[in-house]
Amino acid sequence: MNLTHQEFKITTQERSTIKGHKPLTVWMSGLSGSGKSTIANLVETKLNESGLHTYILDGDNTRLGLNKDLGFSEKDREENIRRVSEVCKLMNDAGLIVICSFISPFESGRKSAQEIIGQDKFVQVFIDTDLEVCETRDPKGLYKKARTGEIKEFTGISSPFEKPENCWVMKNNTESDLDVNVNMLLEIIKNKI
Repeated sequence: MNLTHQEFKITTQERSTIKGHKPLTVWMSGLSGSGKSTIANLVETKLNESGLHTYILDGDNTRLGLNKDLGFSEKDREENIRRVSEVCKLMNDAGLIVICSFISPFESGRKSAQEIIGQDKFVQVFIDTDLEVCETRDPKGLYKKARTGEIKEFTGISSPFEKPENCWVMKNNTESDLDVNVNMLLEIIKNKI
């Protein structure tokens, strides 16, 4: 293979200085319906209002474009996370705060993401929501389809979710949990950047 990493004149540090904050990836994992996208959207809105440079990478959105060629086998899920991690690394090099909202069910994938992105730029958050609550929040009817066998390999039903190790854990079973989680995540981010 005839590939060489290109070094450019402008560094990540210089991009961060212009933006006024350090780059960071906040990796939120949890079951479908746990509240990852809702929390990501609220956190990004608050950070943006503070003048910080952010971007959300969401599981559904990346599977509609970048990863539309991938299915939901374990191998495809790992590749999905690997590709997203590489995008996060590039966005961090651009000086951005990236907020990721991915089920990312396997510990090996989350560890790989941290290795790709870099431990100093990586914060892992587990949105710990009871399965029963996730099923009641199910706007796309995915859990119902999984329970009837219409969807195979559905995380939490017919495919496992390995709870993350060494991460921030946020319970998100009630509406009041949402405000607490958003405020906690904002504090975590501000302490890192």
